[in-house]
Amino acid sequence: MKIDIDKCTGCGLCEEVCPLGVAAIVEKKVVIRDGCVECKTCMKVCPKGVFSVEAEGDTPICMACPIMCRIPEASYGACMRYYNQKGEILRKGRVHTYEEIVDIIGASEDQLIKKPLLTGIGSGTTYPDFRPSPFIVSGTRDGVDIITVVTEAPLSYSGMKLKVDTDLLLGEEGRKIFVRRRGKRHIGHLCTEEYGSKIMSLGGVNTLTSKDGLFAARAIFDLLQGKEIRFEIDDGSVVELTLGKAPKVNGVSVERMRVGCGSATTGLFAPYMFDAADEVIVLDGHITGLFSEHPSGRYLNKARSGITIKGQKSTDGRYFLEKGSGWGGTTIEDPLDVIQGIDAKRCPDGMTLLITETTGQKYSFYRMRNGQLQKERPTPDAMRFIDVLKDSCEQSRVSSVFAAGVGGSARAGVTKNPIKLTRAVHEEKVMITIGGARPFIFPGGGINFLVDVARIKYGSIYLTPTPSFVLPVEYTMRLDTFKEIGGHIEAIRPVDEVLKTVVSEQSSADIVKGET
Repeated sequence: MKIDIDKCTGCGLCEEVCPLGVAAIVEKKVVIRDGCVECKTCMKVCPKGVFSVEAEGDTPICMACPIMCRIPEASYGACMRYYNQKGEILRKGRVHTYEEIVDIIGASEDQLIKKPLLTGIGSGTTYPDFRPSPFIVSGTRDGVDIITVVTEAPLSYSGMKLKVDTDLLLGEEGRKIFVRRRGKRHIGHLCTEEYGSKIMSLGGVNTLTSKDGLFAARAIFDLLQGKEIRFEIDDGSVVELTLGKAPKVNGVSVERMRVGCGSATTGLFAPYMFDAADEVIVLDGHITGLFSEHPSGRYLNKARSGITIKGQKSTDGRYFLEKGSGWGGTTIEDPLDVIQGIDAKRCPDGMTLLITETTGQKYSFYRMRNGQLQKERPTPDAMRFIDVLKDSCEQSRVSSVFAAGVGGSARAGVTKNPIKLTRAVHEEKVMITIGGARPFIFPGGGINFLVDVARIKYGSIYLTPTPSFVLPVEYTMRLDTFKEIGGHIEAIRPVDEVLKTVVSEQSSADIVKGET
């Protein structure tokens, strides 16, 4: 890269986004260290036009994606997949068999085309797309000829959906989500609340192509690499998230995911509630339950207490309360504040009340004395219910699905007739897997999918500075189907022959021939 140093103000945006970490701010000016591949990421974010490309010399160019990195000797490209070994661009890593990753994806299907003969992990790419995929392999199952086409596909129109297990309020639905990357960067938005979880949407084409797109892509990739990311929700909470671990909301670690809403909890554990107290209230930001009024309480012949609670009544024993950061995701900070009124005639001295969250993390036990509810140590029966409730709640964690589509030009690596491939996928004549993991294919046009990232072998997803994510993709079908859709018959090789030449070592550090 050529640098006009006089224009540099030392803002550090280039240092933040450089995929190889070779851009650095030294004494308030940018310095480009050895290993620059001219990926132009710095040019995209620099507000002063400091960088330009000299485009000189005979450094080999990687043709695996539109970035076309010029990779110096003994160095990697921006995606960290391709390597310059003595002037030849090689794919680091190797193609994987399905059997090697089956424990990760948890597959149990045994139908002929449900699992690929080979995975796209380590296979290399098809780019610029009109060529046949790197590996088109044939094999036989139960006397039927099977074809698997594998590639590592750059997916620009993609994003991630995070499921965050918590009852705590994160913010109003639709609010923007930001990360701090040399400033406040918009990377997604808060979606709907689901059963005991909040959904966050990160990336997507409009975000990735915006001025903050590179920062959004980097945050998503950092999540995929197991890093903890701090998100700020507009007019909402600050959350610290790591895939597979419990979320932190405003500094509080959320340990338990509720077993159900307040009403469901009441129905599930009604026999325990019957013995726990004369009245039980389950505080919940979705539906708060009042046991003696609830159908389950009436079914057990629980006497109706004289306690009424706040909120908009949905049906008997089910109330909608305002959402907040208090008990159970409501605005209630002192549990007794949920009480609307007490009928003294039906709440004699000695009457007991248990108020709990759906997770049992917070609970309080009260007894009526001299016309007032006074807090006491819970009885053994009350604690028995709380312990059962806690044990029934799973550990909270952050999980995600990757959302993308392979309906674009990458289909040309499979067939000369892309619409036939799309139709065959929706007719389930062609099975798509992502690194061996079975995705959900959306109905309708195109080939849009959701896949659980936990089922994809760690380290199999890459990021390029377009920005786009590179995922391993497999298309598996019968040979007859491959012929029907206009597949690249001339590129078929027996899978056993491919494995002999490619999978000669078990080390993932092997080099596989890539595009030059």
